[in-house]
Amino acid sequence: MNIVIIGSGNVAYHLGDGLKKAGYHIKQVYSRNKANAIALASTLKTEFTDDLSSIDKNADLYLVAVSDHAISSVIASLPSELPGYVVHCSGATEMSILIRFTNYGVIYPVQSLSKEVQYDSLDHIPFAIEGNNTVNTEHLLAIMRPVAAQVFPCNSSQRLALHVSAVFVNNFSNALFTIAYNIMKDAELPFDLLKPIILETAEKVKNHIPKDVQTGPASRNDLETIEKHLNFISGKPNWVKIYQHLSQEISSKKDS
Repeated sequence: MNIVIIGSGNVAYHLGDGLKKAGYHIKQVYSRNKANAIALASTLKTEFTDDLSSIDKNADLYLVAVSDHAISSVIASLPSELPGYVVHCSGATEMSILIRFTNYGVIYPVQSLSKEVQYDSLDHIPFAIEGNNTVNTEHLLAIMRPVAAQVFPCNSSQRLALHVSAVFVNNFSNALFTIAYNIMKDAELPFDLLKPIILETAEKVKNHIPKDVQTGPASRNDLETIEKHLNFISGKPNWVKIYQHLSQEISSKKDS
């Protein structure tokens, strides 16, 4: 199978590497940034281009791994008669954006990827797969099974639910870690002291429904402690709002 990677960012890097390790031929890499195109092409040992009009027109799969806001412009610049599957990798973009092609779909990795983090394989990452018909969904699943152990069919509505949920558990939790880091820093305490409780929290949800292992002052209606915490962070109005909203969410779900 011949594959063209369109993009040179984190997803393009890891998916390109995973597809190559699975035995697929990466035929070409495109990036509008020539230096980035050269760098990824060098890693994948393939050709590069920074000109969409020079995209190879005889590939079996065109992987559009660019930022969400760039997908529409990239898609509009591709020839509609491309013979292979044209897929994007976005969690929040509808598959229908690709409707001008005959065979299209989505390969969405449910993971926050970074070039700085290397993986021996992609088996620990779930991949949501959608094709524009049942046959194409099965074909895309078959393409991805040698790449990752967790591949599953997922329609656009389900994929959006996945993406929103991923923002809550990844992006928002990391923002909370950042707040905690700053509180600890101001108190001249090392953030490392919080790492065991962070890891313990993640371990618990491996085997339990999150609501069932909720702890803390809001879960036990400890208003005195909550008030102390709010007074402590009163100099940061945004933190106060976050604390109050999350405490209210925890309290409202306690008996539900």
